[in-house]
Amino acid sequence: MLPVPEGLEGERVDAALARLFGVSRTRAAELAATGHVQVNGVLVGKSHRVRAGDVLDVELVTGAQRPEPSIVPTPVPGMGIVYDDTEIVVVDKPAGVAAHPSVGWTGPDVLGALAAAGYRISTSGAPERQGVVSRLDVGTSGLMVVCKSEMAYSRLKRAFKSRTVDKEYHALVQGLPDPHEGTIDAPIGRHPAYDYKFAIMESGRHAVTHYELVEAFRHASLLRIHLETGRTHQIRVHFAALHHPCCGDLTYGADPRLAARLGLERQWLHASGLGFEHPGSGEWVTFTSAFAPELQTALDRIGAEPSTR
Repeated sequence: MLPVPEGLEGERVDAALARLFGVSRTRAAELAATGHVQVNGVLVGKSHRVRAGDVLDVELVTGAQRPEPSIVPTPVPGMGIVYDDTEIVVVDKPAGVAAHPSVGWTGPDVLGALAAAGYRISTSGAPERQGVVSRLDVGTSGLMVVCKSEMAYSRLKRAFKSRTVDKEYHALVQGLPDPHEGTIDAPIGRHPAYDYKFAIMESGRHAVTHYELVEAFRHASLLRIHLETGRTHQIRVHFAALHHPCCGDLTYGADPRLAARLGLERQWLHASGLGFEHPGSGEWVTFTSAFAPELQTALDRIGAEPSTR
């Protein structure tokens, strides 16, 4: 259950669900149409308009009720190929695209896009995520590597596990972190009340995030982030715990009014750099990705706001 924030006043249920629970709008509409959504204890359809303070309750359909996910060749406009050889393919993933098929996700995914483009991917890993050695959230854009050979999968999987891969992100977070440069070392586990969220918990898995300030604005700060570990939602959870959530990340407490002002419909978070030892040649390779257009627009907007100095 979640209360509807003021910034979503008057929104349709399917749009509010997508923003608050991090599911696709198609999936949100499906949940409402099949009787899995209540507002203030009453079942509602996808077109119902919510009010600030309404209590939104969603029953997420379990895997036992849905077919097992599988890779379906589906083109994804806007997904770029940064690098491609016989061992690996590095993609620039847009927001709104999953890393691989999963239960409950009905939108596009990276593996489906690669299959549609004729790429042959490693068969290592679970059937629905073959060749995937690391993932990005649906709402996070940027670099992701997929393995094309069994050898590449084995070596890169080991490299990610041993933390020898350089993973750089940029995030626009609310406020100004103090200190401006530092390390967040706090374990992360599944949220005890919401199974679609994660939280800092003593029983969670070790998680370390390093950050430094790139530029400070009136209401937000652009940070460069290096991940030492790679837990689900790690950056989002760590900065939300410091009361500096990623701008636009309503799931983790971001201000919906600031998100609307910046034109953000997802978290401002981008996987901007990736470096690792190539599994075939053994040479160190690096890849970079420019900010997605909607992120650059938000950055331009907040940069144009008058300074308090």
